[in-house]
Amino acid sequence: MFKKALLALLASLFVLSSTMVSAVELKGVNFPEGKTIAGKEVKLNGVALRKALGFIKIFAGGLYLENPTTDAKQAIETEQVKYFYLHYLTDLATAEKLQEGFIETMVDTNPADLVAKHDAEIKQYASWLDLDMEEGFTSESIYVPGKGLTLILNGVEKGTIEGAEFAQMYYRYSLGEKADSDLRDGYLGL
Repeated sequence: MFKKALLALLASLFVLSSTMVSAVELKGVNFPEGKTIAGKEVKLNGVALRKALGFIKIFAGGLYLENPTTDAKQAIETEQVKYFYLHYLTDLATAEKLQEGFIETMVDTNPADLVAKHDAEIKQYASWLDLDMEEGFTSESIYVPGKGLTLILNGVEKGTIEGAEFAQMYYRYSLGEKADSDLRDGYLGL
């Protein structure tokens, strides 16, 4: 009886530890293992490094979820607090390039019918990316069920887009089938 209880405890600890990431440092950026967002505890799900041309380090990013997962569909579609933190490592992009890149990637990674339906929201969110990139620049996106997706740029809240559907499109941008595979795998802890 004791052996069965011990084995069950060890098995549950293994499952729990395989879905939790401890604190991580990536290119000098610290990602704590957990944070409190909108009154909820979120845990670091994974981190990723965005590069351009294979060698220019653009940003280090971390994805936090209430319920960590390695399943992209679950991370995208579940109603839970979600938090993305990006720390930029270069100053090579203007606000205009950030805006264009956001729109282009939203179009490329989402179904055409959703892009058409949420065209105004995509453009609104892109318009909030109104600062030229600098080393140390930060971007935070927070999804709170019932509220929507909020963008905080360099510590300034830019706005919130209501609804789960747009937020799912936003998370599909980094986690979906058509997302950059290095980013997706890093954020999902794969």
